[in-house]
Amino acid sequence: MKILCIVSVIVHVIIGQTGYEIAKMVEDRAKPKDQSSKTTMLLTNSKGRTRTSTIYSKTLNGGEKQILWFMAPADDKGVAFLKIEHEGKDDEMRMWLPAFKKIRRITAKKKGDSFMGSDLSYEDMSNRDLKENEYKRLDDDLVDSIACYVLEVIPKKEAKSSYSKHKSWINKETLSAVKEESYDKKGKLKKVKSFQSKKMEDYYILSSVFVRDVQKEHTTKVVFEDLKVDTGIEEKLFQEKNLKRLPQ
Repeated sequence: MKILCIVSVIVHVIIGQTGYEIAKMVEDRAKPKDQSSKTTMLLTNSKGRTRTSTIYSKTLNGGEKQILWFMAPADDKGVAFLKIEHEGKDDEMRMWLPAFKKIRRITAKKKGDSFMGSDLSYEDMSNRDLKENEYKRLDDDLVDSIACYVLEVIPKKEAKSSYSKHKSWINKETLSAVKEESYDKKGKLKKVKSFQSKKMEDYYILSSVFVRDVQKEHTTKVVFEDLKVDTGIEEKLFQEKNLKRLPQ
């Protein structure tokens, strides 16, 4: 039995971590308690027309709670979004629409809808529950000279995902996302996402995201500026009533 155990350990070391183990490493990496940023979101359609939004965002516990307010353009000013993630049940998502003086609840059926006309869906804006996906390790790869783990991520039924699968490239050194391909329910490539991160204190923080919807020929670039971490954001901020209160 001891020989079998030793052989098993040797084989595991040679082959390396499984897809699930890599996904768990990513989930367990060091993250700030809270984070705030001024965000610029640039949308570009197939004809080259653009629309730029300015957003203030605050998150707690690695993005488990998030609130953001649109500050520009003028016709979107005051629109706000609140997300609270839950383990074992659907996430809470709400939008404050000042033009209609109405709070809109985003149900699980609407997870695949576009967030404010962008190439990010509401689902894209949530962390993936480790238990609600299956992970397969593919061959390692290089992306812009960055050594990456490559995972195939297949959502389980309980994830209620609008995607059939993802292919994710993870920086081996920092365990941060580098690139991802997302496929629609028919198995066709839907989105290609590129991620940039930077080191702040003991963390690697997402600094920009570029998303290309290959089916619609539409792109979204999100840049996180004026990033701050561990500033003591209070949990009570993440309440529906605060959607209507623009940050000063």
